[in-house]
Amino acid sequence: MINIKNLLLGLSLAAAVIGCTVGSPSIDAGTDGGATDTDTDTDTDTDTDTDTDTDTDTDTDTDTDTDTDTDTDTDTGPDCSSGEYSGDLTIGTQSDVATLAGYTSILGNLTIECPSCTDLSELICLASVDGDFWISGNTTLTNLDGLSGITSVVGNLRILGNDALADVNGLSGITTVGGYLALMNNDALANLDGLSALNTLGENLNVWDNLVLPDCEVCDILAQLGSAPTSLYVQDNLDDACTPVPAGCP
Repeated sequence: MINIKNLLLGLSLAAAVIGCTVGSPSIDAGTDGGATDTDTDTDTDTDTDTDTDTDTDTDTDTDTDTDTDTDTDTDTGPDCSSGEYSGDLTIGTQSDVATLAGYTSILGNLTIECPSCTDLSELICLASVDGDFWISGNTTLTNLDGLSGITSVVGNLRILGNDALADVNGLSGITTVGGYLALMNNDALANLDGLSALNTLGENLNVWDNLVLPDCEVCDILAQLGSAPTSLYVQDNLDDACTPVPAGCP
């Protein structure tokens, strides 16, 4: 009688042998226990990130300030466009001087009798006096600067009682006096150089009581006149080699 248990064992062994020879060999390269792992993981990702973004700031903003402030304001002197002043005028205060500012002539008599006046520069435009011109009683006036534009006095020119007046250089432009010329009681007046342009005198020449004015100064005036004055009064000035005038004049 066949042993069933042994038969079944034999069949199982036979099946196992047949399975090993018929199936494909299985090589598990990933098993542990002495197996050779041939899985070569070569990462060829050569990620070369070349950032060629070149930020070149070419802002060449050169702020050159060429603002040249050229002052073209040219000072051409006083405005002498007021023309003729009609009528007589007496300057009695410093502020009165401005009344004739800008005028080139006065059609009338001009009197400067101003104890407080020290500056006549606003009269620089004045060129002629069509009448008498009196400069008297100016106790603080040291010069006549501002009158240098005057070239003619139609009437008489009288310079009287100006205690501080040291010279008459401000009258350097006067060439003609139609009437008489009088210089009296000017205690500080030392010379008449300012009248060196005078060449025409219509009437008398009166020079007296000028304490420091040498008589030879009067001789110089007489020498420059085109003709002798109609009469001559010279006395009580500073005596010098020319005293008496005109006998002592060179």
